[in-house]
Amino acid sequence: MQEQGIDESEEWDEADATAVHAIAWLNDQAVGTGRLLVDGKIGRMAVHKNYRGKGVGAAILNTLIELARQQGHDRVTLSAQAAAIGFYEHWGFVPVGPAHEEVGIAHQWMCLELN
Repeated sequence: MQEQGIDESEEWDEADATAVHAIAWLNDQAVGTGRLLVDGKIGRMAVHKNYRGKGVGAAILNTLIELARQQGHDRVTLSAQAAAIGFYEHWGFVPVGPAHEEVGIAHQWMCLELN
């Protein structure tokens, strides 16, 4: 939130209560996070800037995808920041529909079929 200038009121929502949250820890410090909503949407993916490119995001994403499979979802979706589209494409996600804006940042809906 701080790095990208997102207001805290935009980050927390009612879905937090029913989502599964994944947190990557290094020693006693949380270095990454993500969540899986009950409808199979992955969101709130974030990795501390000092730990990007070290597999933290991949570990969180793969954990959430596997959890979605275990929950019986046929697909997962996410709204990727434009700068992260390549990261998600690497894991098999494909763009769906037009680009859009969230909290002043360009995003793209993406989908991964789990079958």
